Amino acid sequence: MTEPTFRRATADDVPALHGLVHGAYRGESARRGWTHEADLLDGNRIDLPTLKAIVADPTQAVLLAERDGRLLGCVQVTDKGRGLAYLGMLTVAPALQGEGLGRSLISAAEAEARGRFGAGKMEMTVIVQRTELIDWYVRRGYRPTGETRPFPAADPRFGTPRRNDLAFMVLERALA
Repeated sequence: MTEPTFRRATADDVPALHGLVHGAYRGESARRGWTHEADLLDGNRIDLPTLKAIVADPTQAVLLAERDGRLLGCVQVTDKGRGLAYLGMLTVAPALQGEGLGRSLISAAEAEARGRFGAGKMEMTVIVQRTELIDWYVRRGYRPTGETRPFPAADPRFGTPRRNDLAFMVLERALA
């Protein structure tokens, strides 16, 4: 099997990217993988207008992982300024989870954060109830900061909560 290649998403990639992200996080298709939010949220993971705006924004990048022209995964990197970048929307197609692609996407995101945005630190947020995923990020060198942030429960662009206690845990890692 050939190694995946990585590139920045363009506006032409948005429909396929939207399908990948939604299918990996929500609904029955997401249950094939271990990183889904299907038990916590219904509806969209991200809507098309928001995804189009992220791809067009010069302070952000969505990196795609592809093999033989097939979209396998993605990750979002956002320049937060002052040497800080944000890692978000890490997505691996459910059938491919557990093969190391998530680690490769994180490495690509960290390289993008350092090279393109001059970041020395990366942060992310993870829903606090997703302890298995938080543990996975900790094994990748990310550490909880002790900060939590509210989940945008009233904003349907990010899904409809199935419970009322969702919040984000903030994790960070120094970039070497």
